Amino acid sequence: MTLTAALAILAGLVLAAIVAHGAWSARRAGPRQALPLPRAERVEPMMSGTAAAAVAPLDVAADEPVRARRGPRIDALIDAIAPLRFESAVSGEFVLAHLPSTRRAGSKPFLIEGLNAESAQWEPIALGQRYGELQAGVQLANRSGALNEIEYSEFAQKVQDFAENVGAMVELPDMLEVAARARELDGFASQHDAQLTVTLRANTVSWSLGYLQQCAARYGFVPGAVSGRLVLAAAEEHAPPVLVLSFDAQVALAEQPELGALREVSLALDVPQTAESGEPFAAWQQVARGLADDMDATLVDDQGAAITLQAFTAIGNELTQMYQALAARDLAAGSGSARRLFS
Repeated sequence: MTLTAALAILAGLVLAAIVAHGAWSARRAGPRQALPLPRAERVEPMMSGTAAAAVAPLDVAADEPVRARRGPRIDALIDAIAPLRFESAVSGEFVLAHLPSTRRAGSKPFLIEGLNAESAQWEPIALGQRYGELQAGVQLANRSGALNEIEYSEFAQKVQDFAENVGAMVELPDMLEVAARARELDGFASQHDAQLTVTLRANTVSWSLGYLQQCAARYGFVPGAVSGRLVLAAAEEHAPPVLVLSFDAQVALAEQPELGALREVSLALDVPQTAESGEPFAAWQQVARGLADDMDATLVDDQGAAITLQAFTAIGNELTQMYQALAARDLAAGSGSARRLFS
């Protein structure tokens, strides 16, 4: 072999090595991709280690039937109530035909219930039933603030119009007393509200959407109804999710989402929305730490500072006191009234 031929071969090998290194570097710099699952058998997402122990208590016992969750109910703890009385019982069909088209007064929802003439129980208005009395309740406070005079006046006008249409006598509570109750309840709620959020920040390589979904599925997360969210559903039907994993919605909405790159995702726990007995804080902490290990990420707070184990412990101690205060007010976390108040 001539020297010229040998040099040509050597040059070709060097060029091939450079091309291969470039392709490897480009792949390494790109977002991590999901691994293909075996096609022979469907593989269900599994949890392992401490995260499994944290999330497991959220499941209902195997021998307990899952009961459908009823809609929101009027509660004197968080509602101002206006009774409506009839001379004689009226049908559910009649009441439903005259309900206000919208049941909101500003940012506050209001509900209408009936006293069932047969069962003597208060219930949402239903077809085929008869009601001797009605009551309308407007929420005193939510995360938008306390019910104000303008919102109360709007509620009063709608209820008066409804009462006139159905031939009922309505008794509206005093506006000044209602406003005072609303401010007091709002003050309590603002001091006992907690929405915990931790950010997972990629240490080196970014993540593809598929990779994020695959990692999160191991802990039970599924796509949420809103783009840019994965949720860990509660055992209770129709209940709000226990945990929410949020990311850039533009990646999910892109024409080729698999090509998008994510470097940060946020894991959130809305504390008043889930019962303490389900151990949602333990799930939040353990899932956050598990995902950080799986995805090579650092856990940081909203200021960008790393979150330590001691910080998780301090948060847990504060939450214990908050749970106790809510329960003492008959607004235990996860109860229907607490979910309405902290919404």
